[in-house]
Amino acid sequence: MKFKLIIDKDCEEEIVAKVHSANDFTRKIEDLVLSYVGSDCLTVQGDYEILTIKFVDIECITVIDRKLYVIDRRGEKYRTSGTLSEIEKMLPSYFIRINKSSIANERKISCFKTTFSGGVDAVFNSGYKEYVSRRCFAEIKRRYKV
Repeated sequence: MKFKLIIDKDCEEEIVAKVHSANDFTRKIEDLVLSYVGSDCLTVQGDYEILTIKFVDIECITVIDRKLYVIDRRGEKYRTSGTLSEIEKMLPSYFIRINKSSIANERKISCFKTTFSGGVDAVFNSGYKEYVSRRCFAEIKRRYKV
């Protein structure tokens, strides 16, 4: 396998990969390239500090009481600015919409559990739970061919 990187500030950015056949490795490369938007973290506000959280450490981004929150891998909630749709455009492809007001990191979902009323909750590694709408759950099932 050959690798070539040419840095030229005057050229339009382009990434070309020539492979014999697609596999898991090539799909990971494609996801990485297509999901990169120039940043890999969000700026959030805690109780007494402002910090950045890497996308890989985010479990869920949700609206609570008309305010946007980021839930990290420990289940901690942090306020962030912007709208959910603005942030959704920045996120890599492993973030999925789970309801009208929440986006989840599919790599941090430990399981989906049915509720007593017949709904479905996404249960994250930290123990945080978020409701999954029927429309989004149907899309998730199609995505995983379940």
